[in-house]
Amino acid sequence: MSNLMLHAGANFATREQVAAAPTPAATDTHFPIPHETLIGTIQTHIEASGYTLKTEEYGLWGEYGERMFGVWTLQNGTAHDDYEMALGIRNSHDKSVSAGMALGSHVFVCDNLALSAEIVVMRKHTRYVLRDLDRLVLQATGQLSEARGAQDRRIGSYKGTGLIDAEVHDILIRAVDGKVMANSYISKVLNEWRNPRHPEFEDRNAWSLFNGFTEVFKKTNPLDLTQRTMRLHGLFDEVAAAGGMDPNQLLLLPEVS
Repeated sequence: MSNLMLHAGANFATREQVAAAPTPAATDTHFPIPHETLIGTIQTHIEASGYTLKTEEYGLWGEYGERMFGVWTLQNGTAHDDYEMALGIRNSHDKSVSAGMALGSHVFVCDNLALSAEIVVMRKHTRYVLRDLDRLVLQATGQLSEARGAQDRRIGSYKGTGLIDAEVHDILIRAVDGKVMANSYISKVLNEWRNPRHPEFEDRNAWSLFNGFTEVFKKTNPLDLTQRTMRLHGLFDEVAAAGGMDPNQLLLLPEVS
């Protein structure tokens, strides 16, 4: 199954098709960069940090591929049975989103992708965007080993936080209040909690509920996934701390600005 969920006019694309997407000319205020330039910059620094690309998938939106979203899974060191490191990439030529990347997790069981705030790089398409992106990506990839440790601590804390139905109901309302999701998602996430489609998530803990959310989010716009799951992780970090996990174990790397 694919790690990348596309809809609303987007289509899967090969790396070659992404590279062939035309880049419009710059204006006085907007300096679009080729999709392949962003991908290549990130790949160079990722591989220099000792990681390899295990898989890579891309999507393009628009008649001329104006918007691009990609998902990589990364391999380095000890592997886990149920999740691995994932990296999301996005770029646009139509001023819709900034260029950037975000690190998160890919869950094997249900092919959920959760891009979180362990490492985030975003840069608007203004003057010197290429120079600044190269510097920001270099700084971010230097933190990959720490980010992997933070990811392991975070997921471990979710697994160690038991939940009862009353707590789940409260979390759903907090998710709406925190703009993680709209009211219309409540019943969908609740159904995933009550009737998990994957037996691996029958345990009554925060990890199971988290994957209920991301199972539903698979059908949402991938370009919005980073911000959505960053807010979701923020909520579940609070849930895990309230459930008795050491808050110091939930401290993550600062966002790269």
